[in-house]
Amino acid sequence: MDILDTHQHLIYPDRFGYPWTDEIEALAGRRFHYEDYRELAAGTGITNTLFMEADAEDWQAETDEVLAMVDNPATIISGVIANCRPEDPGFDAWLDTIANRPVVGLRRILHVMPDELSQDEAFRANLRKLSGRGLTFDLCFLGRQLGIAAELARSCENVQFVLDHCGVPDIASGSLDPWRDQIRALAAMPNVACKISGVTAYAKPGDGTINVVRPWVEHCIECFGWDRVIWGSDWPVCNINAGLVEWVAISRDIVSGEDPSNQAKLFRNNAIDIYGLGGRGLLT
Repeated sequence: MDILDTHQHLIYPDRFGYPWTDEIEALAGRRFHYEDYRELAAGTGITNTLFMEADAEDWQAETDEVLAMVDNPATIISGVIANCRPEDPGFDAWLDTIANRPVVGLRRILHVMPDELSQDEAFRANLRKLSGRGLTFDLCFLGRQLGIAAELARSCENVQFVLDHCGVPDIASGSLDPWRDQIRALAAMPNVACKISGVTAYAKPGDGTINVVRPWVEHCIECFGWDRVIWGSDWPVCNINAGLVEWVAISRDIVSGEDPSNQAKLFRNNAIDIYGLGGRGLLT
């Protein structure tokens, strides 16, 4: 079954700074180029990807760099989820800059920012502009912040949100609560979808196995339903506990007993609809 990877990073430390990688042993001081990803993806069923911004210090240059890759017909990157700053006065100008380019959504890393940032009305007012431009917004919050994520989604009902990494649960703790109820509350909002991506990274070191992550993945699918879940690798962050090949295999195994049409929704079809790839002529 073909896979559209909706959460693939690239790390070019010789071109851009990524201070956050210094704190992660599996990433620190290493490069993760497009060619590296393409080599790993061969044979996994991954046919297309969406580049997910990697929180580079020069995030605007990062966006331009990857957009140039998308323009190359030989690449498997079909679109870009770009970095943004909805709190800045220049947000409208940034939206104009990426207009008519293969940018399908935006993300602002929020789990490392003060909780008050996404609660600011100017921030929310700028996010409400995305629906008119056909752009989504990926939610990157920690499990303890899912209540704040719900507040943001509720305040921007016209915006399509995508919850990254199953809401970054504390899998290492082994406790499904209160995460389980918070996921159910987010799933009650029709403008929120859930990305099943890279959750092995949140297990104990060396414990990112199918038996450990299965309950968390299955709960998200149960709550959001087969029409509002999409798949992502979170490469190379997934290397913390399982590489790209391993995470693909784990994901396939978890849903192997499901109807093939539902598997196709998770691995490809929902993402095409949610990110509007078909309407943009980027992917069908």
